[in-house]
Formats: sequence, structure tokens, C-alpha cells
Amino acid sequence: MATKQKPLHQIRIGSVRASIWEQSSGNGPFLSVSFSRSYKDKSGQWQNGHSYLAHDLEALMDCALEAKEFIRRYRQSSMRVA
Repeated sequence: MATKQKPLHQIRIGSVRASIWEQSSGNGPFLSVSFSRSYKDKSGQWQNGHSYLAHDLEALMDCALEAKEFIRRYRQSSMRVA
């Protein structure tokens, strides 16, 4: 059975989340970032979306800046991921 990969690190600000992933390629490992927004659907169940309301944009920008800083520190500490 395949194991679902977990992010290397997550940043959450309000309903916005940045997930930082360590990936492999023929050129070696690299990091990528995905963003999502949590919300409750009409039935009250939590869902994740990839579109953002106007009031989510500041949190999205802050998540992106924190992700950039995490990646910078991670590269400095490990010196192994591009």
C-alpha cells in the first residue's frame, strides 16, 4: 500500500495554509509550495479550496513570505536542496 507523502513544513494564517514539499527529480531534490484555503461547505463539513476571497489575500501573501523565509533557512541549514 502506498503511503501518502506529508509536507516538510506547513504554515497556517487564518484559513490559509502553505504546505512546503520536498520533491525528487533527475537533477536532485527541490522544494515546492502549495497553498489552500479551509472553509465549511453547506453541510458544515470542512473542505480545502484553491481560490481565495478578497479578505484572504493578506494571509495568502503572509503565508508566501513565511514559506520563502522557511525555504531560505532550510537551504542554509541543509545545503542540499535547490
